[in-house]
Amino acid sequence: MATDPSMNPQAQGAPADRNATGNPAAAGNLLAQGRRQARMMRIVNVPMRAVLSLPFPTPMSANLMLVAYTGVKSGKAYLQPVSYARDGDTLLTPGGGRWTLNLKGGRAVRLRLRGRTVPAHADLVGDAAEVERLLGVIAAGNPRAMRFLPIPRRADGRLDPDALDAALRHGFRIVRWHLGAAA
Repeated sequence: MATDPSMNPQAQGAPADRNATGNPAAAGNLLAQGRRQARMMRIVNVPMRAVLSLPFPTPMSANLMLVAYTGVKSGKAYLQPVSYARDGDTLLTPGGGRWTLNLKGGRAVRLRLRGRTVPAHADLVGDAAEVERLLGVIAAGNPRAMRFLPIPRRADGRLDPDALDAALRHGFRIVRWHLGAAA
């Protein structure tokens, strides 16, 4: 699945000491794994952009879309493949990293969604309880998206609160896409 590697706090140099073993060597392995994943995604995203840009729906576009946005500082145009899940009239994307900073303030973007270009704007959700709830919606609507989420679950199925707080401190957010022009 093509998704933004910067959504992985481990790839951004977030504390990697939260792992199943507590072993520092395993933590280093998580960082290396995040870097490998980021390199792989940069390569995979090139053909993904081409497939998701097609003027008709494809099997991949059922759970992936392209976000067209302009960098706030650079003014450069970007096309970012991301996963999504529907939540009523909105779409949800797990997101983190610098690219989401370009969405602050409800800035207008274009989504390439199932072969059509749709105007949208985004809210960045950072409240821990709401993030956990929305991750449940994403898991139900697009289970493959959860493979890229580095936040472990406890035995009761809830997200590890310390790991979730660490991810939020390092910029992890849920992007809630509102389709149509900004109000």
